Amino acid sequence: MTDSLRNNVSRALVLGATGGIGGEVALQLLTAGWRVRALRRGGAPRTTTPDVGIEWVDGDALQADDVLAAARDCEVIVHAVNPPGYRNWDTQVLPMLDNTIAAAMRHGATIVLPGNVYNYGPETFPVVREDAPQRPLTRKGRIRATMEGRLRDASRNGVQTIIVRAGDFFGPRARNSWFAQGLVKPGRTTRTVQVPNARGVGHAWSYLPDVAQTMVMLIERRRTLAAFSNFHMAGHWDADGTQMAAAIARVMAHHGVEVKTRRFPWWLMWVASPFVTMLRELREMRYLWQQPVRMDNTRLVEALGEEPHTPLDVAVHATLEALGCLPGKPSPKGLAYR
Repeated sequence: MTDSLRNNVSRALVLGATGGIGGEVALQLLTAGWRVRALRRGGAPRTTTPDVGIEWVDGDALQADDVLAAARDCEVIVHAVNPPGYRNWDTQVLPMLDNTIAAAMRHGATIVLPGNVYNYGPETFPVVREDAPQRPLTRKGRIRATMEGRLRDASRNGVQTIIVRAGDFFGPRARNSWFAQGLVKPGRTTRTVQVPNARGVGHAWSYLPDVAQTMVMLIERRRTLAAFSNFHMAGHWDADGTQMAAAIARVMAHHGVEVKTRRFPWWLMWVASPFVTMLRELREMRYLWQQPVRMDNTRLVEALGEEPHTPLDVAVHATLEALGCLPGKPSPKGLAYR
């Protein structure tokens, strides 16, 4: 590519590119022809995940000057950064977002945020639409609602925002997910699946590459969107809480492994959560497994024509393979962004 052509290529800054959704969006932006810059303390990570083409910049999302400098010449900022292990949300989440908003305002960039259903309380269930009132039950939900409120305020001051909300992530890069941490055990051949749902309760799942593709499609249509746009993905709807486990069993059966299902040991979380931050935070979200929560994607389909949707068994196979859960496959250590 000549210098003149290279200079005409759109550039995006991805915050959180070493995480699941950030890394997936970064690679799909590259595939779509974008130039991608990623901010990370220490610069480029040591990983076997292919990231050829990403421009890694040393910096910290908590430092306003670092984000401002990294966002120079960027048309889009993907804000996919979170404190690791669910720690320090109270002190770090909102300052990081404020730095992104300030950089977007200075450089005229569009902010893209991967959202979730934490913002919503049970009064909006079982089918959640974008305009449903946000009355969160949890601390993380209140922080999420505040984030979106600040982005809406910023959009009134010229900062375009696109939010994509989806169900529970699963996929090759979704290491810190219910699928990887609750249903199966990474690095071990899957012979048992733990089901978190209350009996008969439906649950929404979203395959991470589909979420990233959706975000990239919306980014490329951003000039047709409102100053503040939010969309829901339907993803994979598990109508009675058994279909994800059944898909795992089918995939493992193709590899000659019989899989059993059992109820997720919520009691163990109550015992261990005072000592383990991750378990305490996951326990807080149990209400999402006790009643059906389904995402209405009408607005998304109107904008894109269709929602990217990988067949469930294909998506589950790719996820189990990356997690090292298929027989004869290597441990997943180093195979995915952390």
